Amino acid sequence: MTGPSPIDEPRQASVVRLPLRTTVAELIGGSAVAVLVSMVLQFAATRLSISEPSNAPEALTMLSSTLVLAVLFVVLAFGYRATRLGRWGKVVATWVALSAFTTLLLAIPLQSTRFYYGGSSTDNGFRLQLMTRMASTLGLADMNYADTAPYYPSGWFWLGGRFANLLGWEGWAAYKPYALCWVAVTTVVAFTLWSVVLRRRLAVLAAVVTTLSGMLHGIVEPYAWPSAAWMAPVAVLTWRALRLDDGAPRWTLVCIGGYVGFAAITYTLHFGFAVALIVLMALIVGVDRVRRGDAMGAAVKRLFLRLLPIGLVSLVISLLVWLPYLVSTHFLLDNPRSAAQHYLPEDGALLPVPMAEASAFGALCLVGFAWLLLRCRHSEIAASMLVVVVAIYGWFGLSTLALLAKTTLLSFRLNVVLDLVLPIAGVLGLVELFGYLRPKIDPRYGLQATALVCALGLGGAVAVSQTALTEELGAYTEQAYSDYYPTGDNAKGGRDPEEAGSWLDDEIRAVDALTGREPDQNVLLSTDYKVMSFQPYWGFQQETPHYANPLADYDERAAEVERWTKARTSDELLAMLRDSKFKSPTVFVLTNPRSPHSTAEFPPEHQDDLAVQLKGDSFPQNPNVRDYYAYFDRELFDSPAFVKREVGPYTIIALR
Repeated sequence: MTGPSPIDEPRQASVVRLPLRTTVAELIGGSAVAVLVSMVLQFAATRLSISEPSNAPEALTMLSSTLVLAVLFVVLAFGYRATRLGRWGKVVATWVALSAFTTLLLAIPLQSTRFYYGGSSTDNGFRLQLMTRMASTLGLADMNYADTAPYYPSGWFWLGGRFANLLGWEGWAAYKPYALCWVAVTTVVAFTLWSVVLRRRLAVLAAVVTTLSGMLHGIVEPYAWPSAAWMAPVAVLTWRALRLDDGAPRWTLVCIGGYVGFAAITYTLHFGFAVALIVLMALIVGVDRVRRGDAMGAAVKRLFLRLLPIGLVSLVISLLVWLPYLVSTHFLLDNPRSAAQHYLPEDGALLPVPMAEASAFGALCLVGFAWLLLRCRHSEIAASMLVVVVAIYGWFGLSTLALLAKTTLLSFRLNVVLDLVLPIAGVLGLVELFGYLRPKIDPRYGLQATALVCALGLGGAVAVSQTALTEELGAYTEQAYSDYYPTGDNAKGGRDPEEAGSWLDDEIRAVDALTGREPDQNVLLSTDYKVMSFQPYWGFQQETPHYANPLADYDERAAEVERWTKARTSDELLAMLRDSKFKSPTVFVLTNPRSPHSTAEFPPEHQDDLAVQLKGDSFPQNPNVRDYYAYFDRELFDSPAFVKREVGPYTIIALR
């Protein structure tokens, strides 16, 4: 098993196996087919109408997805070349199969809820808030703060807003079908990208592994999943482009720059890592060329000319989303410190070792890790993927060192990339091993050997699918059914007045009635941040500093709220609101401890007050936020300038 492998051989000694026109056509056509298939199957899934709790959705999920996967495996093993569909027919059939497999796995468990995995809880609350914001405006805007240049990259969400407008739905309601469509598109695009560097049948296997790995770790963040899923084939393409001896592959470099730019407008961490990875690859290639006798100046010039188009294309794409923020910070010369990276969970503190897991997935990762180490000197595929793995562990090391500067590089977010690279490498290693052993098997048993490999592969895929559904996605699925809609009930038909979510519809109606203004004309200071996920209200304060725009001065706003609580009279409070340097709240949603539905526990001296819950950054502690209340004397809102309404555990107060 030495020397180059058929896995590595591009046609005609080119960097790519597919010509540019074919690649572009497949990217566009495959994405369109994926969206169409996904939407049809999602609609079909919603017609099941199975009441929860039930195991029926999981049973239907495994049956349908396993049938699709079985057909795909059998065709790959025995009849891909013999299929009489023609080249494009086989490609389109593959798109349909991959889209169906992905959508059936993820849509059926959510068949009777309008929420995506995770419901509206924790981080999903912010995602729904940004989706709702983008559906209410055609331009870019911060998810929370009015008149503030957006900070978090909103390219994925901006397109989601257009998707919601096309359906005529509110942003939060469009999030689930939009996310499921993107997961299907991600798989199909991954197939095309892998087809650029691998043979078709291997590209199909890589795409299937991409879906399975995403179910384990990636699809909960559907806006980050595409840039993670596509990183490995782009890394292989980059490695080949930088190593090519004759001529700069112009369009290949432009396409790589397109990927980097896409990462910049959808998920900043993947953008930063992709840039670091490409630079690392250039350094390795440069050192190797100098070691083999090239002049250092010539090697540097060659690599610079190949990195330049990648940088220029990615810069142009990045500016589509980042230009407002860059202008507001004078192109980062006056950039406030962000708390976004102040998070260190356990999986960010420990080095990831998925190859040590006692599972089918862990075994595949172990095979992949071994194949990368054994084949990296003879296989460009293995070498480039090994560089990705090394870069991820290097990022973990840098993230730990960043603790000295009281921040992190959020290294745990790269676990999803590692958990994708290693199993794909495992599949390639097993295919190469089978190709090596196949000629040594008695021809009489060749068919049985192929069938055995196919059956083992199908069994492993089913095992990973079931583990993902029950263990990895189980809690997220439960949240999707138990979290409350803005109608005040949930997917199970529950409406418990002791739970804050059951009052969402009353809160929204109260704000509308008290103000008489459109939602995006109101600024809320709210102790119930969930209401911000369902209506495009502006917020005076974001729920946590880690999701707050650094241009909004989170700490100053918290101090401003504390200052308002010190007012002695209504007139003094009104004067403070008028004179505030920030756009003052027009609506207060405050916790009312007198309400029979309130579960808040106030100290004795504040038993009769109203309060808003605020949060502070407690990094490096875990949890990384601390909760505290700011208390308002009820009499501060007795002025005729205010109008009030009691809603469940809250008192809602609006400025007339």
